[in-house]
Amino acid sequence: MATAAPNQGLPLFYEALEPLNVSQHGKMRVHSATKVSQFSKAHAIPVTVDEFALVQRHYPIVFSIGDSPVPIALMGLNEGVNVFLDEQGKALDQDLYIPAYLRRYPFMLARLRPESDELSLCFDPTSGAVGEFEDGEALFDGDQPTEATKAILQFCEQFETAGQRTAAFIEEIKQSGLLMEGEVAIQPQGYEQPFVYRGFRMVDEEKLRDLRGDELRRLNQSGILPLIYAHLFSLSQTREVFGKQLKQGKAPQPAPQPVPAA
Repeated sequence: MATAAPNQGLPLFYEALEPLNVSQHGKMRVHSATKVSQFSKAHAIPVTVDEFALVQRHYPIVFSIGDSPVPIALMGLNEGVNVFLDEQGKALDQDLYIPAYLRRYPFMLARLRPESDELSLCFDPTSGAVGEFEDGEALFDGDQPTEATKAILQFCEQFETAGQRTAAFIEEIKQSGLLMEGEVAIQPQGYEQPFVYRGFRMVDEEKLRDLRGDELRRLNQSGILPLIYAHLFSLSQTREVFGKQLKQGKAPQPAPQPVPAA
């Protein structure tokens, strides 16, 4: 989720980064990047704490493994499976909440020089969303950015700020020792063996209950406790996502076989 310099590892979906500037892109327009086929194969999308209240209504929120975990929304339970988006990356349900990480693509703020803290508005030139089109919204009016470009910049700035709040949240729950290795077992009716999912982290509810009163008070006053509960409540969506996989024929293979009817 963190931004990166173009010569370093790029975030999910970004094949390249090009700084937006009037000399190169003065005549270019932007198409809505709502059709991105790569989205349809992504089962885990980074989310920020600012989105937890909305995300928890649609997707399970878990945390990635590794030294620097990030919160992710599960749009599928298996690699390459997304039960919410079609093959063009468009939502199957028009009322579905789309994470900000997807909505900002192909733009993002990035550090062009590792030694500098300055962030520049960049875009992925391979996305097909920016070019010298006849339609779409202009990026520049003369030598000045248009209102469309200003709105894109503002959205990316808000995303960056939300990312900083998210990093602070992660640090808090790590220091509190609340993260544990996650495991979910789902046994559909009629199946002898459950489907077991691992490879993520979640908040340990037992440790949460055992926190001292002053620690709970601090988490509550800082706004972290409601975020933790949003994560915990969202886990009930796991079975909903699994059910969608079964209906769409995207259950993992080989799948546990149904018990033969008597």
